[in-house]
Amino acid sequence: MFSKLLVLAPLLSLALAAPAPAELESRATIDTSSHCGQWDTVTASQYEMFLDQWGISGATGSQCANLISLSGSTISWKTTWSWSGGSGGVKSFTNIQLNQGINQQLSAITSMPSTWQWSQSSTGTVVADVAYDLFTSNTAGGSNVNEIMIWLANFNAGPISSTYGSDGQPTPVASGISLAGHTWNLYSGSNGANNVFSFLPTSGTITSFSGDIKTFLNYLVQHEGVSNSQYLVTAQAGTEPTSGSATLTTTAYSLVIN
Repeated sequence: MFSKLLVLAPLLSLALAAPAPAELESRATIDTSSHCGQWDTVTASQYEMFLDQWGISGATGSQCANLISLSGSTISWKTTWSWSGGSGGVKSFTNIQLNQGINQQLSAITSMPSTWQWSQSSTGTVVADVAYDLFTSNTAGGSNVNEIMIWLANFNAGPISSTYGSDGQPTPVASGISLAGHTWNLYSGSNGANNVFSFLPTSGTITSFSGDIKTFLNYLVQHEGVSNSQYLVTAQAGTEPTSGSATLTTTAYSLVIN
């Protein structure tokens, strides 16, 4: 009996030291390598990273991105970019997309808790934003009707707007809106294909966000004529660079649709 225990003891210690199945699965499914292709995508459980370099025609530069880690609903990732030239507009929207819980009517969604902690290092002057980007449609999986952006940072860029002041700056359709612990101005316009609503902080940059994204949709339903029967078809968060060089590092991002 004693000799059997001696044989079993090292086997037991190996079993105790072995990673849990969930940990093994996480290691096996998350691709943390760098991706630089124009339309590269990387899937990690409920999330998908898109490079989405849709506006780079005629531009000079490059952009790469990689996932860092995923734990439950919290993902971390990084993108490094350097762009100049082209049409002078946005070059890309490298982002993390949530694929779980979408294609529901707004009326069926009770909450969308989200956290986003990030930092950006840059060289010289950059033109870019850091923002959530949501789309709604008349049907599940249908064509976009409304785009809803929630900007956490405005680096020398500007929202789409239907009206501009004498100084050439966009004018908000509503000001001083209190949502998710911050104060916002709302801008409204069209990108030529669908309506665009953009919430921008009244001042400063929000590098640590924690709040309910659904409250922004509720505001548009209550005050801007967006129908509660619209379907949420896309939920993304990332950066839109136009020019300059920067690295955006997200240390913690999560979004859940309830």
